[in-house]
Amino acid sequence: MKSMSLYVNRHSPVHSVDPITKLYYIGAAIVVPFIAPSFHAAWVWLLLSVCLLLIAKVFRRALPILGFVAFVLATVIVIQSLFHPGNATAWFYIGSIGVYQEGFWYALGICFRALNIVCAFSILVLTTKPSDLVEALVRKGLSPRIGYVLSSVFQIIPQMVATMGTITDAQRSRGMETDGSLLVRIRAFFPLLGPVVLSSLLNTKERALALQVRGFNATGEKTFLHEQQTYPYSAVLQWGLIGVVMIVIIWRILS
Repeated sequence: MKSMSLYVNRHSPVHSVDPITKLYYIGAAIVVPFIAPSFHAAWVWLLLSVCLLLIAKVFRRALPILGFVAFVLATVIVIQSLFHPGNATAWFYIGSIGVYQEGFWYALGICFRALNIVCAFSILVLTTKPSDLVEALVRKGLSPRIGYVLSSVFQIIPQMVATMGTITDAQRSRGMETDGSLLVRIRAFFPLLGPVVLSSLLNTKERALALQVRGFNATGEKTFLHEQQTYPYSAVLQWGLIGVVMIVIIWRILS
């Protein structure tokens, strides 16, 4: 049975960390590089995020996402290297157009920050079961309704990919051409789109009925099927991340 989430089941120190601590890490990974104007803060935190992905043994699963984001960010480097307002020192010229150092380094800092955010979220998504994340948030006081929405968001992309694969195989068995040139693929896309959308709507209806039968809307105190799993160093890591953010904020104010 295909997994309905992006979670990768591995035994690693990163997997054993609780979801709330990983959310703290995401917050610190976003805040610190943006508060600290230094170019080095961005690449150092990016290196840390990449190391955590490697430790978790999920870096290969994150590569397609990182590759797509890097491709988009390459355009930022080109545009800023050519047209950044602070450009003054030209590296070289392409005809009459100059490529400037200031714009390049400015764009590289943006790229490092963006890639770091993607890596930080990849750590959470690839090393945490959606059900564990939602349950941890609900235990912290999040509404179960919002928790269900979050769980659905994590599962919808893998679920639609699996559904698309099943429907594509079924249509191919009926003689539809789904492989070949770009024009052939475009022609096959629209007949596949209808069944995928209808299947998603039916799945949504079935889930809603199943939730109602199981008393999702019932009033009263909610209980949990599983005992709460605690990570022994959660408090240390969370306060450590908060401390790093506070130090950067104070340094920024005083500098």
